Amino acid sequence: MSVDERREQLIAVALELFSRRPPEEVSIDDIAAAAGASRPLVYHYFPGKQALYEESMRRAGQELSTRFEEPMEGPLSERLHRVMGRYLDFVQSHGPGFAALLRGGSVAASAGTSAVIDEVRRSAQDQILAHLAIPAPSVGLRLAVRAWIANAEITSLEWLAERSVPLEELQLHLVQEFVASLTLTAAREPALAAELGSFFADERPDGPTGRLVRDLAGLFAVPGIAEAVTALATGTPDDGSAQATGTAADTSTGTATGTAAE
Repeated sequence: MSVDERREQLIAVALELFSRRPPEEVSIDDIAAAAGASRPLVYHYFPGKQALYEESMRRAGQELSTRFEEPMEGPLSERLHRVMGRYLDFVQSHGPGFAALLRGGSVAASAGTSAVIDEVRRSAQDQILAHLAIPAPSVGLRLAVRAWIANAEITSLEWLAERSVPLEELQLHLVQEFVASLTLTAAREPALAAELGSFFADERPDGPTGRLVRDLAGLFAVPGIAEAVTALATGTPDDGSAQATGTAADTSTGTATGTAAE
């Protein structure tokens, strides 16, 4: 192999090992054996395991960033659904090593690896904001997107540990949580609310947003919930409270009238 080919091979082998095992469980000897190279040869290319780990994570970060790239065609939630499918596939295939890095608990974590993760997060945020096509995203919208990215990280890592739901279900839930967060932000920002009409108009009934709307409509139709939500929305008490208030008022009036008549 040429110098560049051997270096690329060592990085690829290291990334494969770090993807299957936490970085603290991978040694230079493991990397050398998997690459069919000697320990001194590995050190010839990299000063130590930390340098090799940071470089492999940098490559992983670059790959992960590309998974947020999506043509700006079709309903937004369907675009994001495809993006999250690729993201979760990456999380699943690079589990232990990347999970240790994201959790911040790895002994191999460093300023270099933290910079890799920050770059991935910035890239994800920029891609999502670009898909929203808002000319001047507000601070509130940027915070909402960043918070959702953090939630996606935490949720996917918890899924790696437990795998309690099918991956496809997690993919849908994460997209719907984004739609819910976007809607809540728009409720607080009139300028964003004005843009939300076109967002909903582009969505399809069988897409993530359409399914979310139907789920919410079904929830609000449940006896007890519908009345309570209506009362909250209109600022009026529910039937039970109104009846109690009316009874109290009638009793009070009757007593006062009776007293006066006497």
